[in-house]
Amino acid sequence: MGEARKIPRHLQKYVVDQQYVKYTPIDHAVWRYVMRQNHNYLKDTAHQAYVGGLKSSGISVEKIPNVTDMNKALEPFGWGAANIDGFIPGVIFFDFQAHGILPIASDIRKLENIQYTPAPDIIHEAAGHAPILCEEKFSEYVKLFGQIGSKALATSEEHELFEAVRTYSNLLESGNASKAEIEAAKANFEEKQTAVTELSEAEQISRLYWWTVEYGLIGSVDHPQIYGAGLLSSVSEGRNSLTASVKKIPFDLQSVIATGFDITKPQPQLFVCDSFEQLIDAVNEFTKTMAFTVGGTQGLDKALRSNHTATIQYSSGLQLTGTLRRIIKDEKGEAIYIQTEGPSALAFENTELSGHGKSTHQDGFGAPIGRIVNRIKPFEELNDDELKEFGIEVGKESTLDFESGVKVIGTPVQLNRTKGTLLVISFKDCTVSFADQTLFQPDWGTYDLAIGESITSVFAGAADSEQFYADLEEVETNPLVKRELSLLEQMYGNVRNFRENTDSDMEAVLSEVIEKLTTQFKDDWLLRIEVMELLVKHNLLPDKQILLKKQLEDIKLLHDEYPVLIERGLMLTNA
Repeated sequence: MGEARKIPRHLQKYVVDQQYVKYTPIDHAVWRYVMRQNHNYLKDTAHQAYVGGLKSSGISVEKIPNVTDMNKALEPFGWGAANIDGFIPGVIFFDFQAHGILPIASDIRKLENIQYTPAPDIIHEAAGHAPILCEEKFSEYVKLFGQIGSKALATSEEHELFEAVRTYSNLLESGNASKAEIEAAKANFEEKQTAVTELSEAEQISRLYWWTVEYGLIGSVDHPQIYGAGLLSSVSEGRNSLTASVKKIPFDLQSVIATGFDITKPQPQLFVCDSFEQLIDAVNEFTKTMAFTVGGTQGLDKALRSNHTATIQYSSGLQLTGTLRRIIKDEKGEAIYIQTEGPSALAFENTELSGHGKSTHQDGFGAPIGRIVNRIKPFEELNDDELKEFGIEVGKESTLDFESGVKVIGTPVQLNRTKGTLLVISFKDCTVSFADQTLFQPDWGTYDLAIGESITSVFAGAADSEQFYADLEEVETNPLVKRELSLLEQMYGNVRNFRENTDSDMEAVLSEVIEKLTTQFKDDWLLRIEVMELLVKHNLLPDKQILLKKQLEDIKLLHDEYPVLIERGLMLTNA
């Protein structure tokens, strides 16, 4: 049994109130239509954990789930749920999952986007992701993925593309953006997409996530079952995924990370894994190539390309968090000095060192990498007596020559040890130089020398997220503007009430609803389906059933998607 999920402070900033009362009767009808369609189809085609997992995760077919209820329901499976504000950066999304928290965007797609929406919505996030999390091995995979995905380094162009996608997608879904605004956002998104020219580890891992957690199939190529959230939450893609029109490819790590995707189009191919264990093995295999495992100059180059907060870990265990701005390399191309810019911090074992937070290092941090000339053993292991022999003593001017040619001259004022490991030597009156470059001069203040001969790990984000992001502003929940329900919304609400509480006035009220649909809402197909369902179930008004069917036939002509949506809806009126 799991325990209640505690949301870390740095993630609480992305959590907003679901404002459950904001959902209209039409919103609930959209949820119900998609869920009835999907449940009917997926009960036979999805992974066997799906149907039981829906119920176990606090999700009902009849109405939009309350995220607080889902949070409680997922507890026994070692998961929780949190309501977040739409698109969040990939690193943050994975960070939630690494902590066993499913981030759920609470908006729901509009009726006109009922088949699919590129913006995150609660059908996808709740009904797509939650059910399979109740399967133990898959749950392990998603958490493991979260831990790794939150460390993946992206390029600066990818960060800009993310912002462009978020803007464009939100405008498409908002319903009140002008055509000019949408066109401008689309052009910006396409421009940013063109600027992405290299395959970063963040892009590779997002592809692995897309083709498994979002669009994965399991079993054999000839008889696959659905487990990906994108397929479990889309009326059209879930059905199409198992037809011959979509190519099925056996899961292979290299093939998956070599295959890009377009979130705005149906997937032309899908990958079929033989088990969730195969996915766990693949993600562990991928980890071996990542900067947080490899470190070194290769990892530093990735951090430099990201132009975002990253953590650089020395062989001593010292961790430097900041935005890497400059790397000085030797003639062999190996990094010998690094410089961050803007707020930076030092940590050990993911805990910020006292006195070395962002306020101390608000203008960046410079540090050499490499061995000190004539060292006896790693500097971090030296005790005070051994340091004295080396000429390092508090209050006495010292010189440290690095094999790279970097030279540090100054007076040590403090030795910072944590758990017996020397991590930082603080100097006053300090000059740091390399060849003819001055890297630090005395009038800049105290120079904190980072101890460690090599870089063992480089990863996205902060070592001590709680401290480093403590001053981030929280995402504000927009105040709920109360409004009167429109006539159409009220009619949806009346029909919904009849499903939940059979009433003797049903015949009269439904006759009135049909009358208003006929005269005022000639294009609405979903409410007609819901009314038909009640009429068929209670064997009422056969002449009105004929009228509604005739009207639905006319509505089919109004949009390419309507014939399929209406036919599938009518099929379930008899279920």
